[in-house]
Amino acid sequence: MRSSASLKTATLAAILIAAPLAGAYAAGHHKGALDATDPTDMTGPRVEALVEQVQGIHQGIVDARQANNITPAVAERLEMRTARIGQAAEKIAASDHGRIPAAQYHDLLRRLDNVDQRLMLDTGSGFLIGDGADGGTYPNG
Repeated sequence: MRSSASLKTATLAAILIAAPLAGAYAAGHHKGALDATDPTDMTGPRVEALVEQVQGIHQGIVDARQANNITPAVAERLEMRTARIGQAAEKIAASDHGRIPAAQYHDLLRRLDNVDQRLMLDTGSGFLIGDGADGGTYPNG
């Protein structure tokens, strides 16, 4: 599973990095005023940052699994969630010449943050709230 997940992550990273370059190459230097990019589109460093977030969470899952901090089932569930987010980013970028509109970019980051928080809770490294009587992890309940 590890090599398969690594291959998927590497493939996603390559596609997300290559998509803006392919779009820029296809557009050439013949952009007119009507072809101007919407300022709310995310390209370049932000798309790369999204790829790095996906890779970082993937590595965190691998590390937690190797340290036996999470079970294989939990690792697989987190990997699947991360992969779905990466696939959504790939689909959005592919449909818009390598750009990800701001609202979708922020939604993808929010979803990745949710997976990261779940990983922290599953490994026992989530932050504590209150006196600990309820287990102490957020949400306090």
